[in-house]
Amino acid sequence: MFDEMKKKILIVDDERDIVDLLKYNIKKEGYEVYTAGNGEEAIEQMKLNPNLVLLDVMMPKRDGWEVAREIRSKKEFDNTSIIFLTAKSNEIDEVHGLRIADDYVVKPISMPTLLARIKLRLNDKSNKKISSSTVKEIYKYKTIEVDRDKYKVFINKKEIFFPRKEFELLSFMIKNVGKILPRELILSNIWGSEVFVGDRTIDVHIRKLREKLTTLGKEIETIKGVGYRLNED
Repeated sequence: MFDEMKKKILIVDDERDIVDLLKYNIKKEGYEVYTAGNGEEAIEQMKLNPNLVLLDVMMPKRDGWEVAREIRSKKEFDNTSIIFLTAKSNEIDEVHGLRIADDYVVKPISMPTLLARIKLRLNDKSNKKISSSTVKEIYKYKTIEVDRDKYKVFINKKEIFFPRKEFELLSFMIKNVGKILPRELILSNIWGSEVFVGDRTIDVHIRKLREKLTTLGKEIETIKGVGYRLNED
């Protein structure tokens, strides 16, 4: 039996039919599954220390945004993945969601795709735990320092929090400063080949880097029709 089959997943949604559908299919994959019907129940269920949370946005009592922010504020859940699973499909909501969570999936659900995304996120966190004791790399770019050993980013010596994918993308670009990075190369290095991730997801993460690091707003160059480059000068 694979390790991921022992992982715990918390499903949070106020629509019982969706919860039942997800629970049935996810349990078939061998995961341990828990459920919550609103934001307050979700926070209470976090005491079970799930490896991954499937989180709806529009819920009674506390919405998904608030729940996700509370999870992210607690250090004991640093290795917990969050996937928003929501009917909110506009780009503004997606950008907002990706600032907090590891992934953003729009309903109606493609179950095979969702299961693949779950597996990928859980593998991401497992690989982080395995490699954190052996990887001792520090990348520097102007006033930015990325400590891969501690998974920390410093700007002007001040620590700034970066979600997992933003951290990986920033590390990859600094490691390859001056090089043109095709979209396919970014996808394979940051997201892997297990799930389909479109250009829009890359663009959202690049935009987030530009917003968070004002110096990179000008330094990250868009190579039209190809990808991106972090300029040396």
